Amino acid sequence: MTDPSPTHRWRGVLAVTLVAGGLALVAKRPALLSSAVVGVVFVAYARVTSPPSPALELDRRLDEASPSHGDQVDVRTTVRNVGDRTLFDLRIVDGVPPALAVVEGTPRHGTVLRPGEATTFSYTVAARRGRHRFEPATVVARDVGGSWEVEVQIDDGTTVDCTTDVPAAPLRGRTLEAVGRVLADDSGAGTEFHQTREYRRGDALSRVDWNRYASTGDLTTIEFRKEQATRVILVVDARPVAYRAPEGDPHAVSYAVAAAGQLARAIVDNRNHVGLAAFGREPCWLEPGTGRNHALRVQQRLADHAAFGARPPDDAPPVADQAKALQARLENGDQLLVLSPLLDDDVVETVRRFEAEETPVSVLSPDVTDADGGGRTLARIERDHRHRTLRRAGVRVVDWDPERPLSVAVTDAMGAQQ
Repeated sequence: MTDPSPTHRWRGVLAVTLVAGGLALVAKRPALLSSAVVGVVFVAYARVTSPPSPALELDRRLDEASPSHGDQVDVRTTVRNVGDRTLFDLRIVDGVPPALAVVEGTPRHGTVLRPGEATTFSYTVAARRGRHRFEPATVVARDVGGSWEVEVQIDDGTTVDCTTDVPAAPLRGRTLEAVGRVLADDSGAGTEFHQTREYRRGDALSRVDWNRYASTGDLTTIEFRKEQATRVILVVDARPVAYRAPEGDPHAVSYAVAAAGQLARAIVDNRNHVGLAAFGREPCWLEPGTGRNHALRVQQRLADHAAFGARPPDDAPPVADQAKALQARLENGDQLLVLSPLLDDDVVETVRRFEAEETPVSVLSPDVTDADGGGRTLARIERDHRHRTLRRAGVRVVDWDPERPLSVAVTDAMGAQQ
């Protein structure tokens, strides 16, 4: 809550009252003097009233918390006065996510609230692909005389999740010595057939190829392709240049943050380890871990950390310096999944440097360039060139049009590059 501040609403009334009083005395006009006295009473009353101290609770309800892209979502916001004083002039502006457009109604509301009472207002937003968290609602409360006002922010953590689960992340072949879902080149415990070999004393009977024994009499053992876990660090490009968006659409960082949340779930669902980092306004690092609880920690960091703010930073450290700090945290066998629109050459050089230093890198690139009436824009041509540069360096690149589900883009890219 901000400190109470004067509105100076009665400053003009005081000036008029003083002028009227002076004229009344000079002209000896009692009627005009009476009017001036009334003005003095109003100004004095405003002076002696105390500033409001609002105590409020917010309850925001969505008719659909997980809509499809393009669906309309009805938002019903309720604000309750849980204090013991009447709030005579309450003005509310709900915290609509920057990427969502209001298509019906208004997120603004004004009312009077007595103790224990609540007010409700509704509006409709159009869902865009991604995960969008509502910002705190801003409330301005004024006293009964309108001479003091206090601003407060109230929130309940409402989120619109307009995403589709990704079945698998576009990972490379590095693995750890732990059972996971990334296929290694050697045989061992797993589920995918690898080869058969001659039976050896001590082999488990469950791995004997009994069908072959029945038909040929040869006793052989089935070996499966070994599955091992890998450590994947999701790196979100949140530098100022990445906050680009076609008019009226979410920017690339919002798409990257939403995609990172989906990919984190896919990685841990496949029993691998996932961490989180960022290139942006300030350092972000979450040590790789596994399990659903860790996936929730990733989601929370994406929602709360300043590096992933909804608005672009004024400046950010050079990406080369941030990459050097990230490299110092990596362990042997780690791989990176960089989420970037690839709108400048600095991030391309950074990815190539990691790859040259034997840290496998994959790139998921949301496309936020737009074509003009005569063909492709220069930005799109440059972006396509950066894609080719990375692919020639051995980097897997997933080109994602945010109008398509992320799961489709990843599946298509993994199929095309196998």
